[in-house]
Amino acid sequence: MSRNKIIAIIVVGVIVVSLIVLVWVGLSQMIAPRYGANIGIITLTGPIEEEEGGLLAPYGITPELVRGLLERVEGDGRLKAVVLRINSPGGTVAASQEIGNMIKEFEKPVVVSMADTVASGGYYISAHADRIVAQPGTLTGSIGVIWTHANLDGLFEKLGIEVETITSGEHKDMFVDPLTPERRQIFQRLLDEAYDQFIQTVAEGRDLELSKVRKLATGELYIGTQALELGLVDQLGGLNEAIEAAAELAEIEVPLTMELAPPAPSLLELFLGQGSILWELAIARVLGEEMALLRTLLNTYPVPRY
Repeated sequence: MSRNKIIAIIVVGVIVVSLIVLVWVGLSQMIAPRYGANIGIITLTGPIEEEEGGLLAPYGITPELVRGLLERVEGDGRLKAVVLRINSPGGTVAASQEIGNMIKEFEKPVVVSMADTVASGGYYISAHADRIVAQPGTLTGSIGVIWTHANLDGLFEKLGIEVETITSGEHKDMFVDPLTPERRQIFQRLLDEAYDQFIQTVAEGRDLELSKVRKLATGELYIGTQALELGLVDQLGGLNEAIEAAAELAEIEVPLTMELAPPAPSLLELFLGQGSILWELAIARVLGEEMALLRTLLNTYPVPRY
């Protein structure tokens, strides 16, 4: 099968799946039991990023997305509490902190219902909730910070590109050139500071001793039963138990839920917008796969991640 046929099949498949998703989201919003609802349900899935990544990366959890959904709960007088159903491996430090602060400052009770994996940045935002409910088999924790440095020398050499960098600061090119011992120390200091901020947040949010959290903060994942024993979650259970916890916190006798979904993107945004699959395929077609990869790497500013 030719390369063009494979690309065509991929594009058609993505279009069909996306249309199904759009129809499903629209129907779910139409049939939601809005009248009489007193607890909002918000599902947050994917990596935590400052911006969405388009169709070549999963639609993630962004501050803009969370802010919009929480504002809808806040503005609806019928909703007395919110349950955040989270499934996330983590994400960038700043985006995690921004979302965490939104949850911390939210005036109505917030309960987190952990799905399969709520790790690192996912746990960071969860630690701000009033209560955390996890399944016995949920993977959570991973309290730590990571940063990745891409050495592009080999790719530049393969593409026949000779790079000369001119800077006005001694370490301005530290994201481009190979790491020196001195620059490695600079990055380590940055990560250590973000790490301390993570530990402090968990200690405050979970009412744990700082020394205890520091012992737990090895980057290790904990299964739900372990997380409960360590004080990282409040109880075991699924979405139903989280709804019951939200009802208890909000003093609701009969909990009635309403799912809040973000506005569905238009077809133009899905397929023709920058970052869409058609956009990226066109770039790869024009530049070639290796040049397209180089473009992506150069446009991705490395940041520490929870």
